[in-house]
Amino acid sequence: MQNPLTATELASKIDHSILKPEATAAEVDKVIAEALQCKFASVCVAPRWVSRVAEKLRGSGVLTCAVAAFPHGTSKAVLKAIEATSAIKDGAEEVDVVAFLPALAAEDVSAAKGELLEFARAARATRKDVVLKVIVESAYLLSLGAERGEKAIATACQAVRESGCDFIKTSTGFHPSGGASVEAIKLMKKYGESLLIKASGGIRDLPTAQAMLAAGADRLGMSASVSVIEAMKKN
Repeated sequence: MQNPLTATELASKIDHSILKPEATAAEVDKVIAEALQCKFASVCVAPRWVSRVAEKLRGSGVLTCAVAAFPHGTSKAVLKAIEATSAIKDGAEEVDVVAFLPALAAEDVSAAKGELLEFARAARATRKDVVLKVIVESAYLLSLGAERGEKAIATACQAVRESGCDFIKTSTGFHPSGGASVEAIKLMKKYGESLLIKASGGIRDLPTAQAMLAAGADRLGMSASVSVIEAMKKN
């Protein structure tokens, strides 16, 4: 039986996020301070804040993570590539990009892979070791029905893997269909092969975070990170 994670180990798997469009500089700075104190894996922010975050995190061991084409994923592939490149130049060490959902829903591996290849090539030309995560709105895909949803997630896994990206990620947290689920994580584990998995969207308490990790998630995206860590310390 696997030993339960410590609070420190759990913190190292969390991308502490502030992605609401009305976020202020003071709120971003608060998230940075919390990440430094708790030693989260990264601080995840919109491109507008990347240079500020990167400067304050430099040398701390906490990474700077940016989102691209967020939250809808409807930008052209070339714009996703440009946004990623710009964020990396500003100091992003990880980039979470939103995939074009119609290609995934249609099980069009070629189209899904094509845009991710353009994104990944541009990002890696800017920084070879950048970590790339692809958000696929798994709750939306599963809402298409059990069979279609599973095939769509299998398509997403194939496209992410063959494009050379590192993670498949469940959700933005902004889609009306919902966020992360144990079902989605299990399907990503089934079809993802070498891919890492990030669960995000609706993870607001310790039991949910633990359930996502138990299902196979490698990283968690949360804004309620501090309260979850505090709950872990009380256990």
